[in-house]
Amino acid sequence: MIETLPCVRGTLTADRPLADLTWMRVGGPAQVLFQPADTDDLAAFLAALDPSVPVFTMGVGSNLIVRDGGIPGVVIRLGRGFNSITIDDSSVTAGAAALDSHVARRAADAGLDLTFLRTIPGSIGGAVRMNAGCYGCYVADVLTSVRLMLRDGTMHDLPAAQLHLAYRQSQLPDGAIILAATFAPPAGDPQALGARMDDQLAKRDATQPTKDRTAGSTFRNPAGFSSTGRADDTHELKAWAVIDAAGLRGATLGGAVMNTKHPNFLTNAGGATAADLEDLGEMVRKKVYDSQGITLEWEIMRVGLRHAD
Repeated sequence: MIETLPCVRGTLTADRPLADLTWMRVGGPAQVLFQPADTDDLAAFLAALDPSVPVFTMGVGSNLIVRDGGIPGVVIRLGRGFNSITIDDSSVTAGAAALDSHVARRAADAGLDLTFLRTIPGSIGGAVRMNAGCYGCYVADVLTSVRLMLRDGTMHDLPAAQLHLAYRQSQLPDGAIILAATFAPPAGDPQALGARMDDQLAKRDATQPTKDRTAGSTFRNPAGFSSTGRADDTHELKAWAVIDAAGLRGATLGGAVMNTKHPNFLTNAGGATAADLEDLGEMVRKKVYDSQGITLEWEIMRVGLRHAD
C-alpha cells in the first residue's frame, strides 16, 4: 500500500512495529506509519489520501494497547512539528504532541496554573480528547479552544464548548485530529506552583507503579449513585477499590498482572502479549460485575486486530 500513498516531506514506513512506541511495549505493526514533518505536510497528505484508507492517530502511546495483529491502514504519529508551547500573560497554547508534564512546568514558570497536568502521562492531544484530570481539576476547567484537522486535510478552530467535554470523554468530529489546544489557567506564584507539582509527584510515586510498564489507569471510575439509586456523575467510587474488593489485586494472565501497588494499573510484568493484557482486563470486568453488579468501563484505548491476517 505504501507505494500508492501521497508523497510527503515527513516519513512513511511500511509494517512499522508499534510495540516500542507504546508504554505497554506490546502489539503488532502499523500497515504504514506516517510521521508528518509539520501541519502543512499532514494537510497535504490527508487531502490527497484515498478516503477509503483507514487512519488512526496516536501520540506517545501512554494510554494505548495496540492489539497483536497490528493496525491496518495509516497510523499517524505526531512528533516534533506538533509540540510547540506558546505562553502569553494569561494563556497557554500547546501542540498536540507536547507532553503534559512539559506544558505544566512551562506554564508554572510563567505563573500560570496547569499543575494538574504534571502527573498525567501522555501528550496534550490525548489529554484534550479524554478530558484528562486529577486532584479535582480537568482539562474542561481551563480549555478555551482547539485547532483540529479533519480527514480531508482542512483545519478548523473550535471553542471548547463544542467538544462537550465530560468525564474522560469528548465529542470530536469524525476523523478529527487535534493539532493544538489553548488554555486559560488561573494565575499563581511560580515558586508555589513548583512546590505543588513536587508534592504531587511524590504522592504519585508513593501510590502508583510509575516504574512499571503500564498505560495509566485501566478503567474509569464508576459513576456513583444518588440516594434514590439513580446513577449520577460524582465518580466518588474508585475503580481500584472495586477491583480490590473483588480480590483481583495481583491477578495474572500470561505476562499481564493487575498491579499489586495499585490494582487499577494493568501491567506488562514481562513477556505479556496485547491479548494477555486485554483478556485480563475483561476477566476483571466480568468478576467485578458478577460480585458487585458494577460495570467497569475501559479508560485505556484498545486498537487494531486481535490476530494478524
